[in-house]
Amino acid sequence: MAHGATPALTGTQRDALFAAAVKAMGQAHAPYSKFLVGAAVLDAQGRIHAGCNVENAAYPQGVCAEAGALSAMVLAGGTEVRAVLVAGQGDGLVTPCGGCRQKIREFAAPDTPVLIANAQQVRAAFTLDQLLPHSFGPDHLAARSAKVHQ
Repeated sequence: MAHGATPALTGTQRDALFAAAVKAMGQAHAPYSKFLVGAAVLDAQGRIHAGCNVENAAYPQGVCAEAGALSAMVLAGGTEVRAVLVAGQGDGLVTPCGGCRQKIREFAAPDTPVLIANAQQVRAAFTLDQLLPHSFGPDHLAARSAKVHQ
């Protein structure tokens, strides 16, 4: 899926993303690490979808908050991410893991804002391209598909 330039995020959208991610963080199922993470994505229709991390006793089977938020967006019919906010605990910035960066890229343009917060405030802002430079995305496959069908 090709994405154009991402529209600027408004203060109201940023506040709503923050509230949704922090609320989701409070619902996280993290009995092993005790590390709570919430995420919220803004779709192209202006809707916000949230997710939280869900740990599992079989560790590789856990789900990241970002993946949960993307799944909620797809379930609601969303196909494009316009912004992401991840809220986590601790002193360090809780940015999406590598796998989640690639999952976000499936639905987001390189210039999509990715905001990083704790429970009190947004602490940092990146673009997806800053977190996942020179990424491989759906547009690469679309270009190949177009050449094959010519």
